[in-house]
Amino acid sequence: MAIFQRWFGGTRRATSVGSPSTMETQPPAPVLLPGGEDLEVVGESNYQEALWHVVGARTRERVRCAIHAVLIPETDNPYDPNAISVWVSGSRVGYLSRTDAADYRSGLLALEARHGRRIALSGVVVGGGVRSDGPGMLGVWLSHNPQDFGVVQFVAPEPVLQLTMRTGLSAAAATDVKDDSYDLSWHQDLPVDHLAAIRTLTALLRDDPDPIDRHFMFCELERRLYRSRDTFDSALEQYDEACRQHDAEMDVIRAALFEKFQVIPLLETYTQMAIRQQKAKNWDQALRWARRGIALYGSDAARPEAVSDLEKRVAAYTRKLEGASEQAGPRRGGAQKNMAAKPSSEKERIAVAGTAVVEILVCRSCGGSFERIRTRGRKPTQCEACR
Repeated sequence: MAIFQRWFGGTRRATSVGSPSTMETQPPAPVLLPGGEDLEVVGESNYQEALWHVVGARTRERVRCAIHAVLIPETDNPYDPNAISVWVSGSRVGYLSRTDAADYRSGLLALEARHGRRIALSGVVVGGGVRSDGPGMLGVWLSHNPQDFGVVQFVAPEPVLQLTMRTGLSAAAATDVKDDSYDLSWHQDLPVDHLAAIRTLTALLRDDPDPIDRHFMFCELERRLYRSRDTFDSALEQYDEACRQHDAEMDVIRAALFEKFQVIPLLETYTQMAIRQQKAKNWDQALRWARRGIALYGSDAARPEAVSDLEKRVAAYTRKLEGASEQAGPRRGGAQKNMAAKPSSEKERIAVAGTAVVEILVCRSCGGSFERIRTRGRKPTQCEACR
């Protein structure tokens, strides 16, 4: 922790070689990069105490506090080799998402090597207040220029390379002028304010018939609604409804996307809705969204890791449903067989696993329990589906 304190205004004592004298030195401050595009931080629910310390004190009022945040590539993270943590005022307050961390890590390392210092971004802590379901939590949003991190915003000419494509919006915008089948000029005209943008997108979706336009309108509407979840109570309900409407049109949209790109770009709707249902422990619905995403990708995904993630979720949700079915009780006559099939004590668990000890942990994200073979080191805080 001392190293992070030094980045935010602390000092360290350095002794010159061969001299008994000492001097107070201060490491160079992080390089603060400008930016106008949002970069989401995840996992803030695990760092609420640190965030309340950042904004000053707990309050029943809504919070909006400007910050500077340092991005730290974690070289020893046991769960994600690309992990990038976010630090404010000497405290970790969250992480970049797995997808963003994979996209941004190499660029972040290059920036650190070029400047010889850590990299910081401006941002804001928002949230708090009192909601219908209790006190509101705090969240973090950062501002950046993706180009600073080497993240491709425009790829041309066609055909679009599979390795560079993410959601496909940048590639579609780059060829918008040459392709008369759709018109993405609306994206540049959207209001900065989320509520105004939501109203604009809702009106556009009533009239625009083009599948590619509608796909990116739905994506932007979903993004704006989710980011407004702490602004008005119905935001998440509207988000869920937008995702359902989006999914209802995806068979037509998929055909248009494949014709345009020859691959299927990242479909964030399905991962996010699977996670939404997972957090609510609606395992059958979580399974449905994950399977639907896999079916839409087929063998044409621009990002195969997106399919792998959904496949892991399908396996985890299936186990959850099977476990719930077993807990409902065995049929008459089968109770003894089922009871005998499972270890009933810690000793039996050890016997089943050999010399290893199986322990049961609780996932911080979804609240579900999961098992692992006890090993030395830090215990995982999330189940396989949430990692």
